[in-house]
Amino acid sequence: MNALFHIVRCFEDSDIQHVENRIDPLEDIKIINAELALSDLDILEKNFQKQKKIQKTDDEKKKVIILEKAIDLISNEKQLLGNLEKEEIEYLNTFQLISIKPVVFVCNVDEDSAVNGNEFTKQINEYAKKNNSEVLLVSAKIESEISQISDENEKKEFLESLGLIETGLKRVIRKGYEILNYINFFTAGEKELRAWTIVKGSLAPTAAGTIHSDMEKGFIRAETISYNDYIEFNGEAGSKEKGKLRLEGKEYVVQDGDVMHFLFNV
Repeated sequence: MNALFHIVRCFEDSDIQHVENRIDPLEDIKIINAELALSDLDILEKNFQKQKKIQKTDDEKKKVIILEKAIDLISNEKQLLGNLEKEEIEYLNTFQLISIKPVVFVCNVDEDSAVNGNEFTKQINEYAKKNNSEVLLVSAKIESEISQISDENEKKEFLESLGLIETGLKRVIRKGYEILNYINFFTAGEKELRAWTIVKGSLAPTAAGTIHSDMEKGFIRAETISYNDYIEFNGEAGSKEKGKLRLEGKEYVVQDGDVMHFLFNV
């Protein structure tokens, strides 16, 4: 798991029961966080004891210190993110801890709160700021209604009538890409158009490698058209005619939406 999306109820409705018979999203968050922290604490303590027995080298002693630091933070109800160095987080990630992953609180709100939120979401916003987390507003009721509309124009009109630009599902996906630092590039041929996901900042050979390892090993160059040019000039032929196709080498940093054709030789 690379990130955690925590859906939190942020609406009043007497017809929908809450397991605790009260609407208190902050308390809901704290209950889940405590459960996740206890699970991680158990993992950390077991590995701490193992590492203590074999701490002979400086590197092994350093690992013991990191584990001890993480145990102390969780025991004192403090976040790991924001209180640890990058290399410490990289080491702790080897244990697949949940509480060290980036978190997005998805506030499930009523229709009237889908754009500007409500008192519940304001509380969660404040909590998220203090805990290095993100917040999204989504109305499950609206999403359910949208899923029943097949016509794209009707769907767009419905969203606009609510003051929304896109569905909550799209915003969730977009936020996922953002917090994981992902972008897409495209490959387009006569038979297939496909999107490929890479980490932002990846070089062209690495992008080629997501398609096939041989393409990365034998990378020569990438014929590249930006997404905006590809759309504006009606595809590859129009982009070539306008001089928008570029030849990029091994040091090219792939941009979000690039349409690419890789040349390689193995």
